[in-house]
Amino acid sequence: MDCQYISELFFSGLTRGSIYALIALGYTMVYGIIGLINFAHGEIYMIGAFTAYIAASVLAIAGFPAAAIFPLAVLAATVWAGAYGFTVEKLAYRPLRHAPRLSPLISAIGMSIVLQNYVLLAQTPDFLAFPELIPSFELPEKVAALIGPTDLVILLITAAAMAGLTWLIKFTRLGKAMRATAQDQTMSMLLGIDVNWVISATFVIGSALAALGGLLIASHVGQINVSIGFIAGIKAFTAAVLGGIGSIPGAVLGSFILGLTEAFAAGYVSSDYEDVFAFSLLVLILIFRPAGILGKATSEKV
Repeated sequence: MDCQYISELFFSGLTRGSIYALIALGYTMVYGIIGLINFAHGEIYMIGAFTAYIAASVLAIAGFPAAAIFPLAVLAATVWAGAYGFTVEKLAYRPLRHAPRLSPLISAIGMSIVLQNYVLLAQTPDFLAFPELIPSFELPEKVAALIGPTDLVILLITAAAMAGLTWLIKFTRLGKAMRATAQDQTMSMLLGIDVNWVISATFVIGSALAALGGLLIASHVGQINVSIGFIAGIKAFTAAVLGGIGSIPGAVLGSFILGLTEAFAAGYVSSDYEDVFAFSLLVLILIFRPAGILGKATSEKV
């Protein structure tokens, strides 16, 4: 085997896994807090990419330097997507929080369809060329043979985002409130925690991370479309289930395993079958460990 080729596939898989992780964290955080899946999350990812596209275009026309466009586009995408996440929680989940579990799931699917068609009408059904926002720079020759500058920036930004999320959850007041709410909402309210605010904040944070992933992969691939949220959302949900839905480390681990599986399947078999390998891996994991790799088996409360 060619070690360089294996290394290239490995870093390609890490890049895919990084994007999946940014999206999967939103799924697993929401599930950990309210025990439900946000099926509109993939559309939030898509909206983040479109927001970055619009922001970058406007800034470029206004004459902003290229070095300033990237961080400003990131800010615009994350803030705007966070606002959409807040709205989804307010409209699709909060009114149905005490309804049968099937009701908010159907509501979220409906919200997903609404958001996709809203962007379809507001923008275009065609693919749009996305500008190269990620800064480019020269790497040492041996490093450049294994990983490109864009992939390296994606890995570094993802690592920084995950480190920031870990710090927020472990050491901040909001993070402690999120952990308390995830354990027992009723007791958290009795202790003075504003559960509604905590749940909304969870949706906002997850949506901002998904938007960051949308911007990064769109800049890497070079195009966007209203349909990109569907397949990315399904893959990220698969990664979250693979690692253990509700577990943040599990979502990250599952994302990287899924990304590496797809990269090596595409490299050694065919890119046409990478989805087959990814979902086959999920089936095997769920057969032998239904709660996921790092998930804990729990009994359904009646």
